[in-house]
Amino acid sequence: MKEQIKEVMKRVFDLGNIADDISQQNCDKWDSMNHLNLVVELEEEFNVSFEPEEIAEMKSLDKIQESISNHLNK
Repeated sequence: MKEQIKEVMKRVFDLGNIADDISQQNCDKWDSMNHLNLVVELEEEFNVSFEPEEIAEMKSLDKIQESISNHLNK
């Protein structure tokens, strides 16, 4: 799942490589607009729908993976 998320992030942020510790803090391209684009792409990729509270928390690869896992394990 992590690699699948990273592929989506590569597309959205137009990056060649995504580090495992990527977050809003260390990625210049992760602005508010790209955050929304990322959420939309992830929802489509994994066929899930995130709540606004979750979207606000999805500020790192680990948090994104955790949110998707929670949805897929329901």
